[in-house]
Order: sequence, then C-alpha cells, then structure tokens
Amino acid sequence: MARRILFLGPPGAGKGTQAAMLASALGIPHISSGAMLREAVADGTELGKKAESIMAAGDLVPDDLVVAMIEERLAKDDAGAGYILDGFPRNVVQAKALQAALGDDAIDAMLLFDVGEDELVDRLLGRAEEGRADDAEETIRRRFDVYRGETEPLIEAYADRVIAVDGTGSVDEVFDRVQGALG
Repeated sequence: MARRILFLGPPGAGKGTQAAMLASALGIPHISSGAMLREAVADGTELGKKAESIMAAGDLVPDDLVVAMIEERLAKDDAGAGYILDGFPRNVVQAKALQAALGDDAIDAMLLFDVGEDELVDRLLGRAEEGRADDAEETIRRRFDVYRGETEPLIEAYADRVIAVDGTGSVDEVFDRVQGALG
C-alpha cells in the first residue's frame, strides 16, 4: 500500500476527514496545511498574522510560506514511514518545491475525491454554521474558482499516480472506497 499519499479534491470533498481516518489506520501522520495555517492564525504566530486576511478572502497563502511550513513538518521523525498530505501541494509551484526537497518519490499516490459542486456548497455552508469563517458562501465560491485555476492542474502533474474516489455517501462508505482504492 502507498505510504506517501496526496489527498486532492475541491473544498468540502471530505479530504480532511478521510485523511485523518486513513492516517490513524496506517499509523502515519496526517499533514494538513489548512489545519496548520488555522492553528497558526489562532496562536497569533507570525505566519498566522500573515495568513489570516489572505485566508479570509478565500485566496491561497503564498507558496513560500506554505512550502517552508510543510518542509519543516515533513522533516520530523514520524513522517519517515509515510504521510498523508491534505491541502499541499495546492499548485504546480508547490509540487515542484516538494519534488525538489524530497525527490520524485515524494508522492506514491494521489487520491482525487469526486463530489458534485452543489453537494460541496451544502457541506461547506454547514461548516460555516459551525463557525469556520472561511466557509461563508461568497468565500466558498471564490475557493472553487481558486481550486479550478490553481489546484486542478496537479491532476495532470501527478497523472501517473491519480486514483479517483467517489466522495459521496457516508463517511464510512467513502472510507471503504479509499481503502479499496489503495489496495
């Protein structure tokens, strides 16, 4: 089974939930750039202060900040046996930086979560009601535009490692598909 896995899909596709479940099952870390950035904002770190207004607008945090944060995280001992990347790389520039830092085998497989946009909007509006400031409807629409323009090109960049997964249904149904897709 692949041990260096990239989870890719539009906002609200369930990447974080599924990555956490798979990481627990495999005993490897789930490395979420979004969670790391939200934590930095909450903690008021230098990175958090820089990222806060950018994230609130639905834009991507500059590549150099995210790349440095992820490289530092991947250097920790627990990532030596594998990892699940969630939200990184988010564009081709970040993918090239990852490859430069870790080589061609930085990613064994890319799971691409397929979920219709109407369902995604419903999911994300539900999260907004739970207090996620970056999930207001206007921001959601902007995040879809950013995903299509910045992140979808990764599908071609990792074409030889893409495994499509239907992201609809219950959390457990999707998790069964994730495990089946990875063998």
